[in-house]
Amino acid sequence: MPRHSAALLLAGALLLATAPFTGRATAQDSEVYDRIEELHGDAAGFDRPLRQLVLAMRSGDTETIAGLAEYPLSVKANGETYDVENAEDFVENFDDLVTPETRRAVGRQQYQDLFVSSEGVMLANGAVWMGAVCDDNACDESHWAIIAINN
Repeated sequence: MPRHSAALLLAGALLLATAPFTGRATAQDSEVYDRIEELHGDAAGFDRPLRQLVLAMRSGDTETIAGLAEYPLSVKANGETYDVENAEDFVENFDDLVTPETRRAVGRQQYQDLFVSSEGVMLANGAVWMGAVCDDNACDESHWAIIAINN
């Protein structure tokens, strides 16, 4: 096997080994996907921001996490509730707003373990909530975002 092909094969295997979830690979994944689609629509569109969030929490990429949030963002941390007004404030205060426990839990999130309700999609046993946020009054367009953090 040429070196280039072997390197691509190894890179693909590493990517699969470190992926937090694998889409709709299991019956449980399919149930979660269907529930997201039923309650919020655009279940396929949820995959990319979820993957970005999980990987960013693993690596401590505060700017990516901040970019995935909807502002103002309600954050419960240290026994207090904060309304974070923008991404800059979130990045600046990240260590106080997102505990190491929350980072680790979200970084280990498995797709089949997501909890879906009419409020949104719960990660890490409620530490982070993501929701479909309407982009216009008719909600013809929406995007997935972090809507709450509860350390």
